[in-house]
Amino acid sequence: MSKELKVFTREEVAKHNKEDDLWIIVDAKVYDVTKFKGLHPGGANVFLPEDIAGQDATEAFYGLHRHEVLLKPQYQRLQIGVIKDEKSVIYSNVPGELSKVPYAEPLGLTEVYSSPYYTESHRRFQREARKFVDEILTPDALAREEDGKRPSLSVIEKMAELGILAMTMGPGKHLKGRTLFGGVIKPEEFDRFHELILAQELCRPNCRGYRDGQNSGATIGLPPVIHFGRPEIRDRVVDEVLSGKKFMSLAISEAFAGSDVAGLRTTAKKTPDGKFWIINGTKKWITNGTFSDYFTVGCKTDKGLTVILVERGEGVETKSIKTSYSTAAGTAYITFENVKVPVENTLGPEGGGVFVILSNFNHERWAMCCGGARNMRFIVEECLKWVNQRKAFGKPLHAQAVIRAKLADMIAKTEAAQHWLENITYQMQHMDYKQQAQLLAGPIALLKMYITRSAQDVARDAVQIFGGRGITKTGMGKHIEHYHRTVPFDAILGGAEDVLGDLGVRQAIKAMPKNAKL
Repeated sequence: MSKELKVFTREEVAKHNKEDDLWIIVDAKVYDVTKFKGLHPGGANVFLPEDIAGQDATEAFYGLHRHEVLLKPQYQRLQIGVIKDEKSVIYSNVPGELSKVPYAEPLGLTEVYSSPYYTESHRRFQREARKFVDEILTPDALAREEDGKRPSLSVIEKMAELGILAMTMGPGKHLKGRTLFGGVIKPEEFDRFHELILAQELCRPNCRGYRDGQNSGATIGLPPVIHFGRPEIRDRVVDEVLSGKKFMSLAISEAFAGSDVAGLRTTAKKTPDGKFWIINGTKKWITNGTFSDYFTVGCKTDKGLTVILVERGEGVETKSIKTSYSTAAGTAYITFENVKVPVENTLGPEGGGVFVILSNFNHERWAMCCGGARNMRFIVEECLKWVNQRKAFGKPLHAQAVIRAKLADMIAKTEAAQHWLENITYQMQHMDYKQQAQLLAGPIALLKMYITRSAQDVARDAVQIFGGRGITKTGMGKHIEHYHRTVPFDAILGGAEDVLGDLGVRQAIKAMPKNAKL
């Protein structure tokens, strides 16, 4: 039962301005910090200046702390009352509600704007996705990003129950018969823009390692099974993975070859009776690898590159790799030593692995573009809030022209990325899997290159705006520090940005009409 809060006038609070009797006001709430002052990281002297002790310290507080600090139980207990005839104006986010900060949401999903892409179905879907992220996902993300453990199984089970694991695979037959977000949308209504919204909402906790640990291995490892696996294997594996009972990874990259897929050294040789593959080799930087049950593996065979589904068992060993972000991602080094796999586990034709892998890259890179564009937007929102509450040289930080110039560039890059992404998504909506593989590899590659380069510009400017706080893991700039530290991942994973830029141009050159002359 919560304690009853008393009502005070500002004059009454002002009387409590001594070291042994110290009150302050923050956003019309009265706090007794007499006993707490010595525990404050900055020491008791923080509370003793004349404009703080017994006074309204709202501006000073929000110049140093995030609002979430006041929501912690140990600080909520310090509140003893409220100010007479005044109301708090600063509130926490309500689960499921969109931000009112300009450019914090995609324009097409913002209340006063229109869009050719989004309908009321999409807006209703976004509210449900955000509510799930706010209430269930974010608390787990914050805890696991810190302790490095894999996402909690209870959260994965809830994602399976709501159909989220299935929806991350995009529209398709795998959604048939499933209840999505408690029935807020029917499986046959789910389209690429619902998937875009979901991909972006799942990024909002800004916990990069956790987000990759959240079944992203299946998001890129399961599609080859769906599109190229034998029906009996496909049905079993899809059911196990989308129900949250089993986990999987896409195992392509090696220490010897990353973007150079043709340079893979992991081998698969058939047994004399032709019934099994014997796989030997290593894979590196495999997301979710430490806790995966299945691996979609790129191998060299006598007929060329071949993709094979490998189940964890004898001869399969995984070790954790420590990277710049949290080990919640389950990034692994994998060793395959004489691993025996039935030939029925071959995905696509033997020697047809290049098409299987490259067609799968489109969806993987598109999903990374969704996350990259959303993360840029989150940082823009953080910066807009900060420049509005931070004072420098006696004025709000946004009074500095150089700060406004940085924000203008950040916003422009974010909006450009989102609108290009929505255009690509519209093309995906109207193409089948084969058409996407043939026509969208170049555009998606160029989009990913643009977003990852823009994101690094945004990260650099955000650190400049936040100053020292932007390189501090806790406090006001914690999200900026995390973003600046982890943003290079997107420029590497799914294909290095320079390689992708070159791919986009080579695709364009290839499509040039022979009669095109100046």
